[in-house]
Amino acid sequence: MNFTHLYAFYEVARAGGISAGAERLRVSQPAVTREIRELEDRLGLALFDRLPRGVALTEAGRMLFDYAEKIFALADAAQSQLKELAGLDAGHMRIGASATVGVYLVPDLLARFSAQHPRVSVDLTVTNTESVEAGLRELKFTLGFVEGPFDDSILHACPIGRDEIAVTAAADHPMCGEKVDPSDLADRAVIMREPGSGTRAIVEDAYAQRNLRIEPLMSVSDTEAIKRLLRANRSLAYLSVLSVKDELQRGLLRTIDVAMHIERQLHMVWLKERTLSPSGRALVDLVCQRDDVPPVKREKAARTRPDAERAALTSTATRTS
Repeated sequence: MNFTHLYAFYEVARAGGISAGAERLRVSQPAVTREIRELEDRLGLALFDRLPRGVALTEAGRMLFDYAEKIFALADAAQSQLKELAGLDAGHMRIGASATVGVYLVPDLLARFSAQHPRVSVDLTVTNTESVEAGLRELKFTLGFVEGPFDDSILHACPIGRDEIAVTAAADHPMCGEKVDPSDLADRAVIMREPGSGTRAIVEDAYAQRNLRIEPLMSVSDTEAIKRLLRANRSLAYLSVLSVKDELQRGLLRTIDVAMHIERQLHMVWLKERTLSPSGRALVDLVCQRDDVPPVKREKAARTRPDAERAALTSTATRTS
């Protein structure tokens, strides 16, 4: 196996066909077919099932694709860091952020970073805590921002603020102004974020510590969609106060007084075994030395008012073919 064969296989798998893969590689279709056939001969395994339209990965192909994805992510990281050290460019970072912190906190941090380092390009992926941690382990992300539990045996972390999780409802909900016991909400019509979300994980853990299990009426992966649902019906939802700050100030939503305080630490995380690039280190230094990320508390007013990076490999494939 060599990188030329592996890269041809990888691009065909991503494209879903030999001809589409050849276009991505900018080489002829026969050349790509030859690379794939040589790789299969070396391995003694079929990597693709040839279909009337395109190709499909075999079991062996799927296994190899997972490894290829990690290999080329590592190659990209190495190339990016070496270019920075050689002074060839200003760097590039891929960042993963869980939904709440990624939408309501990270953009301000990145704006401040970009003002200081305008030539560093940044790709931000907003997902959930579980996916951010997976992306860091697989070297897809340089840095991550999370609000949920994470594996501190493999990740470095620095705190960047605190957030409260509160039961939220439309401003005219009949439970507004009442004192509610958490057991009253365990089997009630409560909306929660999807499994894998940091917000959901911390709520479920808080209930488990009281020997309770909360069963949501609905699981929704988008916080903005949850807020619309609250305003459209009589539902309740466990949401980050950070994510509803504007609606609380405008009196569109209110928090319900529940006899269980849920607060969490927000973190910036990165892989312990990975050496950060100069741009990654600069962002860590900027964020982790900040003293102006305040705790996010409930608004009192709310209670009263209603592929270019792989060019070198492509070039190698072209010359070899």
